[in-house]
Amino acid sequence: MSHTINHLKKLRLQRSELAVPGSSPEMIEKAANSAADFVFLDIEDAVAPPDKERARKNIIQALNDIDWRAKGKTVSVRINGLDTHYMYRDVVDVMEQAGDRLDTILVPKVGVPADLYMVEAMVNQIEMAKGYKTRVGLEALIETALGMANVEAIAATPGRLEAMHFGVADYAASNKARTVNIGGLNPDYPGDQWHFALSRMTVACRAYGLRAIDGPFGDFSDPEGYTAAARRAAALGIEGKWAIHPSQIALANNVFSPPEKEVVRARRILEVLKEAEALGKGAAALDGKMIDAASERMARNVLVVNEAIERASQAHAATH
Repeated sequence: MSHTINHLKKLRLQRSELAVPGSSPEMIEKAANSAADFVFLDIEDAVAPPDKERARKNIIQALNDIDWRAKGKTVSVRINGLDTHYMYRDVVDVMEQAGDRLDTILVPKVGVPADLYMVEAMVNQIEMAKGYKTRVGLEALIETALGMANVEAIAATPGRLEAMHFGVADYAASNKARTVNIGGLNPDYPGDQWHFALSRMTVACRAYGLRAIDGPFGDFSDPEGYTAAARRAAALGIEGKWAIHPSQIALANNVFSPPEKEVVRARRILEVLKEAEALGKGAAALDGKMIDAASERMARNVLVVNEAIERASQAHAATH
């Protein structure tokens, strides 16, 4: 290992992330009682300009009225972009009126590290002024050619950044890519046209201790397509995916949860390696296959996720 090691900044269960427009209080209420691990309340693309102010007020009320943490939910707000006149008021109003009830802020269309610096400076000042004891994290939405070109530098941003998301729709538009469905595959491309972007973002996340999250799949009438996209993302090391419709929550939770046999094997790997260590051995065999320190790290990754899932399930059961 390099002497430079960036450990995971913040562990959060994020298998499924439900996107909810702030303009709909009814949908916000349903989201709070859903099986989603993570909910982001949107003031950006899902809200029309005339509804931005009302959506912001709805979100503030929902943050204060709903006990998201008791329901086992991580709650985030997607603010408007830095190139709009809505963004500063999103940060100021949400943070000043409900900042101690919020887990993260999702910053859209991050192009350069300075975009996060601006939001972080505002959040820092508001938290100090209000005397909040909680600390709001930042998440970066990588959805432009500029953002992908700078993804490693963005990932290295010090401070509150704890995750990056791949926004496939705007990314496709930014690159003038030909698409048939948000997050779907163009049959003219020999394979997965999003593989490079997802892989590059994931590597940047892992290098700097961030969570890597895949974005939307637009056709919610195609569960097979959604599941296939989620499996491709999971194979790269991504740990969760957006749900733009409640029907996609269970699909994401299933794909990004380690199967029971994988959990059992992970526990067995740790047991066998501990036995080997007692005998002065650095490697061992399990079911006819060699296991070593790398196997231990992979096993621990599985068990950490499984433990987080169990805690979230208990919290969800306690409120239903």
